[in-house]
Amino acid sequence: MCSYWVMLAFCCLGHLCADQSLKPQLAAPQLATNNPTLTTVSLEKPLCMFDSSLRPNKSYAIYLYAMKELANVISSLVTDNSSKPLGNTFQQTNGGQLGPYKAAFFNVPSCAAPPSLADVGDVNKVADVLKQYLFRVGDDGHCLYDPNFLAVCNPPLAPDTIYRFKYVLVDSTEGIMKDQSLWSDPIKTRKIKLPLKIDTSPGRRSGGMIVITSILSVLVFLLLADLLAAVSSAVMRSEDSFAKTRQVSQTIQQSEPRPQLSSE
Repeated sequence: MCSYWVMLAFCCLGHLCADQSLKPQLAAPQLATNNPTLTTVSLEKPLCMFDSSLRPNKSYAIYLYAMKELANVISSLVTDNSSKPLGNTFQQTNGGQLGPYKAAFFNVPSCAAPPSLADVGDVNKVADVLKQYLFRVGDDGHCLYDPNFLAVCNPPLAPDTIYRFKYVLVDSTEGIMKDQSLWSDPIKTRKIKLPLKIDTSPGRRSGGMIVITSILSVLVFLLLADLLAAVSSAVMRSEDSFAKTRQVSQTIQQSEPRPQLSSE
């Protein structure tokens, strides 16, 4: 009974259930903040989306395809004539410009035994929980330049660019597609902000104010440096003066005649 309510809570929180959506969705803000970023998009994994297509004693995997927004995106195929999923890479499709590329593959997320919602608040468990429910497209910044990288490459996305995504259920044994989602709604990565347009809340300072503040900070630093140098110089002069005075005093004392003691 507890597992049912946990599952219901996750479905309502992130719109993960199949009867609510049959296409990839942006991760709920409660699970992923600052999403999308300049080069990444966090999606909800297809929890319960393909349950009706799963068969006992079968092995399945989820393929995730990505492509840039194009006029014919809805009709873009991710399988060949024999229902085998395409293996087009990021490089072959010019980063999704020429068509869909395979961005990732992972196990079918468990719909029957989700982790407890309480684990989301546990620092030691939250990473595992999010890994089961979320996938971050564009999270690998090295695979394109690593000649020894053999896995599916999931390189950073382009800033200020619209993408669509699709999940495909694949029979791992037969290597053919068994089901697929619709293409996602258009999802746009963030745009790079120019320094003069950066919002520095709560003060909301303009770029000019930031420059002026920086200059004033440098001037204050220079004044403090001069003050420290002046104090240091004064201390050194005082020590030199004291040393000279002491030396003169010792010289005078040495030059004065000492009284001689008379012997009886």
